[in-house]
Amino acid sequence: MNAVPQDPEPARALERWRMILGAPASHYSELGAEDRQRDAAMQWLYGRDEELAQRGVRKGGALGGGRGGDRSGDSADRHGGAGDSFLTTVDWLEGITKLFPKETVERLTRDAVDRYQIHDLVTDPRVLERVEPSPALLKAVLRTKHLMDPKVLELARKLVAAVVEELMRRLATEVRHAFSGTRLRRPSQVRLARNFDVKRTLRGNLGHYQPEERKLYLEHAHFFTRTRRRVDSWQVILLVDQSGSMLSSVIHSAVTAACLWGLPGVRTHLVAFDTSVVDLTQDVADPVDLLMKVQLGGGTDIAQAIRYAADLVENPRRSIVVLISDLYEGVSPAGMVRGVKALVEQGSRVLALCALDEEAAPAYDREMGQRLADLGAYVGAMTPGELAAFVAEAVNG
Repeated sequence: MNAVPQDPEPARALERWRMILGAPASHYSELGAEDRQRDAAMQWLYGRDEELAQRGVRKGGALGGGRGGDRSGDSADRHGGAGDSFLTTVDWLEGITKLFPKETVERLTRDAVDRYQIHDLVTDPRVLERVEPSPALLKAVLRTKHLMDPKVLELARKLVAAVVEELMRRLATEVRHAFSGTRLRRPSQVRLARNFDVKRTLRGNLGHYQPEERKLYLEHAHFFTRTRRRVDSWQVILLVDQSGSMLSSVIHSAVTAACLWGLPGVRTHLVAFDTSVVDLTQDVADPVDLLMKVQLGGGTDIAQAIRYAADLVENPRRSIVVLISDLYEGVSPAGMVRGVKALVEQGSRVLALCALDEEAAPAYDREMGQRLADLGAYVGAMTPGELAAFVAEAVNG
């Protein structure tokens, strides 16, 4: 009699739960060789989580000692295991790229730099030569570039350039789409099929509709010509808060400014601030160089930045001032409010964006946001594409 094959699904389900729960569930299921490697890779990273210790879960498991931010405690907290070891960040990175799909690798490296501050992902030249560029690593580079020697800084710059190039490619498409309405359609006697005006033709011939035949007879066909709209020059002034919490917005502000740079009818300014103001407009055309110059951290003097923007404005009714900040003013909240009020009253459009990135999920001083909104400023969050569309609507309106 032939043996009945066993259903592999329950066993596989146990393996999945074992991978989710980690070493404490090791007695429930044995893992295969490749899954043990995956388990060791995740343990190397997530085993340093301090919450595990607070819940009484022992750290370490099947891994060796880590470098680059390993805060998992002293060796007394670790115990042996049969799994493979990942002794360094280089080994760990090389391992996960073989063991996991690209999306998982991106999540693991993002957690490594954001959650566990494993800085040698971007300060060790051996790692930088292997790592796949990602927005999370770009942020880590900008946070730690002051720690890098010239050789490492050059490798880090290549990583920055790769990520910025991808961001530019995506946003440039959105900007072109937003500004594609810069042409007006006017009636024309030139009968070209591509310029056939369907709506005007239908409206002009409705009187010739024959309900019995259910046909519309065209007596007059209408066409249009495409002429470029005359665009008055607008100023777009981006004021970017350099505090660490605004890092994602700093990156996307630089990329947005580069995409707006050189568009017909738009003059773009990019100004970074903390307790001082730095005009980065001359670097806008090279967002990589610009980002490598940004200095993160420090206090926040929004009022001073708004005064600087007010001095840049030439024609208030043709200006858009975009304050990109969490609105936590560290020097003069009253001065900040006065500055925004003056800009609005003179006719400038003021946007207080508490986030400018692809997630557009702000965390900000809501009380200050309400005060600015009451003055007539737009307060909220936008993706870079939405900001480009806002500018295009103003310019082409």
